[in-house]
Amino acid sequence: METDPVELPGYRDVTVVRHQWQQPDASAIADGLPTIDRVAEEVPVALVFNGISHAVMMLTPQNLEDFALGFSLSEQIIDSPAQIYDIECIAAPDAGGMEIQLTIASECFVRLKDKRRQLAGRTGCGVCGLESLTALDLSMPSLSDSLLITTAALQKAFASMQGLQEINAVTGATHAAAWADVDGNIVLLREDVGRHNALDKLIGALASSKAPRSPGFAIMSSRASYELVQKAARANMSMLATISAPTSLAINMAQQAGISLLGFVRRTGFVVYAHPQRVSRA
Repeated sequence: METDPVELPGYRDVTVVRHQWQQPDASAIADGLPTIDRVAEEVPVALVFNGISHAVMMLTPQNLEDFALGFSLSEQIIDSPAQIYDIECIAAPDAGGMEIQLTIASECFVRLKDKRRQLAGRTGCGVCGLESLTALDLSMPSLSDSLLITTAALQKAFASMQGLQEINAVTGATHAAAWADVDGNIVLLREDVGRHNALDKLIGALASSKAPRSPGFAIMSSRASYELVQKAARANMSMLATISAPTSLAINMAQQAGISLLGFVRRTGFVVYAHPQRVSRA
């Protein structure tokens, strides 16, 4: 699989006028005066498979190859990275975005055309563009393993995540998806303005790594929607822990898929919504 890593910056500087509720002290920024702030980039990115446009997603234009691979896997367009023969990222200045052109195996392209849908996604939107409820795909595998994660490992992973979010550190606008090993060490982290995109980037980064994926769990700085649970299941991630709450459908799908779903992971504790057998207090 060949790639062409053309990317745009993850953020840009803009001039803003900052106001404060209280009178600033001598060290604070002057109230009501122009200053420079940094904002996260959000651009349309078109995914084109074998010359056919399939989806337009709004995302942060970083780690585009990871996103393309992760999206292709989590949407079941391909079954393995080897079925992508080429990825080319092309700037589309007239549209203010990017185009990712993928060449995939013929059997995958036939399958894609059979279930093809047009997406004009909002930020990481997973179902925009579907014409009927019957087109909504809720399928996913059922996972079963002997993974056991201690509360100390969970705490360590979440404590480390914020410091690794380089774009969010200067913009406050991006979600993070990270893979931690069983000891709570973060192995990989990806960021995006859309939580679904961040997870797809992580899935792609893990799949493209030459080293086998270490046993561990996925953590995210977002709520847990059903799409995240579905993507995790399809990526064989048996534990997903998020900093905010899950939705009811996310809980139901996690129970069906055999995924340990954790929410509200904070310094004071966390909540297990599905399959608590993988969490150890030791």
